[in-house]
Amino acid sequence: ENRPIPEPGPNEVLLRMHSVGICGSDVHYWQHGRIGDFVVKDPMVLGHEASGTVIKVGFGVTHLKPGDRVAIEPGVPREMDEFCKTGRYNLSPTIFFCATPPDDGNLCRYYKHSANYCYKLPDNVTFEEGALIEPLSVGIHACKRAGVTLGSKVFVSGSGPIGLVNVIVAKMMGAAVVVVTDLSASRLQKAKEVGADFTIQVKNETPQEVASKVESVLGCMPEITVECTGVQACIQAGIYATRSGGTLVLVGLGPEMVTVPIVNAAVREVDIRGIFRYCNTWPVAIALLASKRINVKPLVTHRFPLEKALEAFETTKRGEGVKVMLKCDPTDQSP
Repeated sequence: ENRPIPEPGPNEVLLRMHSVGICGSDVHYWQHGRIGDFVVKDPMVLGHEASGTVIKVGFGVTHLKPGDRVAIEPGVPREMDEFCKTGRYNLSPTIFFCATPPDDGNLCRYYKHSANYCYKLPDNVTFEEGALIEPLSVGIHACKRAGVTLGSKVFVSGSGPIGLVNVIVAKMMGAAVVVVTDLSASRLQKAKEVGADFTIQVKNETPQEVASKVESVLGCMPEITVECTGVQACIQAGIYATRSGGTLVLVGLGPEMVTVPIVNAAVREVDIRGIFRYCNTWPVAIALLASKRINVKPLVTHRFPLEKALEAFETTKRGEGVKVMLKCDPTDQSP
């Protein structure tokens, strides 16, 4: 609150922030101070699911002007390396990324960002929808990596925010049937709301039993599994469940080392793919939101003003609802 308002550089914009979603990674940094090799060593601003209003532009910026409403892509390459040249800039080892140590995030009143990674929102796309483009992008990138297409039968493991966006995107990309598993009945109900065809509440079944249940409700083994929990047993179930010749995409991040039935996957030619964030997804997401082809509004279940950020983080930590959204602009009176 007491930090000076930053001045934008030549190719940057200064934003008055509006909506910022809280991600599980934000809570993890808050609670544990690290995620894998990313360690918090100094005070760090959290937040990377965001939208805001441009209030000042650098002299090199031509596509944005003060007053424009924008969604912010949090990952900005620092150099034009081999990954940027091939369009996979998310893999650049030197990339700036909001709220990943040591880079500050955008859960604040004012924030400056590369203008090329701020995307103008159409009038019929809200600030909240703009902030939700970040998690939505994970679903777009994962479903593309998975090869979801017309008629695909898809198994989504986990019904948290990332599982839900994968359900939304898979259905939009033409999946004929999507089945979702989770421990929580309320989260599975939300999966139904956003388009899941079948849900399975997992209790204490073995991974093989979960795979068998998935096959039973689908009437066949799914060609595509999108694993959104990172839990070892769920990854195992994902391998057992996926049809021979199919694809398993690992989205959820858990422990560095896990035990999986890799030979089962190998002899059945199940392709295992990872994803790291996303790339080239904001224009796609904005087009989908503007055309009303997808609806992400049901994902937001809690809203707090910035002054109640701690309460918002506690709510997320307890696993209440789905997506908790913070409103950073005290002058805005919209619901």
